[in-house]
Amino acid sequence: MAHPRDTGRRTALVPRRFVALGGRGPEDVVADARGRVLTGLEDGRIVRVDGIADPARTRVQVIAETGGRPLGLELLPDEALLVCDARRGLLRIALEDGTAGVLADTVAGEPLRFASNVVALLDGTVYFTVSSRSYPLEHWIGDLVEHTGTGRLLRLAPGEKEPEVLLEGLQFANGLAPSADESFLVVAQTGVRRLTRYWLAGPKQGRAETFVDDLPGQPDNLWRAPGGPIWVALAGPRVAALELLHRRGPAVRRGAARLAVRTPFRPPGTTGVVAVDDEGRILHHLQGRRARFRMVTSACEADGRLILGSLWERGLAVCELPASPD
Repeated sequence: MAHPRDTGRRTALVPRRFVALGGRGPEDVVADARGRVLTGLEDGRIVRVDGIADPARTRVQVIAETGGRPLGLELLPDEALLVCDARRGLLRIALEDGTAGVLADTVAGEPLRFASNVVALLDGTVYFTVSSRSYPLEHWIGDLVEHTGTGRLLRLAPGEKEPEVLLEGLQFANGLAPSADESFLVVAQTGVRRLTRYWLAGPKQGRAETFVDDLPGQPDNLWRAPGGPIWVALAGPRVAALELLHRRGPAVRRGAARLAVRTPFRPPGTTGVVAVDDEGRILHHLQGRRARFRMVTSACEADGRLILGSLWERGLAVCELPASPD
């Protein structure tokens, strides 16, 4: 499909409260069956937030430390947590005692760096993304400016120690979510404002195609609501000047990237979140302007609320869930 089919109303994205975490950069948020929210911080801590909908009951607990920089998270049925650590690779944390083990730290003979988002399917297969092979997390903006196309989609089969490369050449591969029937994966490409579908079953198995193109912002993490849509965090708005730069030659883009990584960054005040179904229709489009909570990099449902994470902020934003579309 060429453009998103917007079947939902555009509504305001208005945080109702802020939950401080005592650390910066809760980049990804996921919720467990009890409505508790888990996220990773810049200093390597994994924290769990209980009672997030009620200020009187809210409690923040440190449950593990990765020793690196945790990004994407995925809860497993056996009380474990998968973690994409930008420095250490793909980790598995036992939630009962917080111990962390490395599942994969190399791929195709090179160190696994900048692992971004991860999902585990019912058969135990793990899929995860690498955003860039050219820039570390600290210089993420350099990859978006240079437009390197070095993102990957990887698969780690049960019992295996070396991931398999499924897709290469992705423009800052980021969020990842399965379809309801697990017949395909949805992969966010931040650098081209696109969601890509990778088929896991059926006549198109192993093929990739555009799922939703021309999103109203730069997609970051994805999270599938149980029995509901896929929430897509829009970390930044569309930047026309950046898209023009992407049409220039590699030398021009590299020069611009060198400047970008040395220039102090402050996120714009425009934030957004969309929800899409398995047909690629946009069910909700939430947008905030002059927002106090900036750079929304993740969204999940928990305890009847929409919870937002951010690479930039020092806590989580709690919003009202939009009404279900007709």
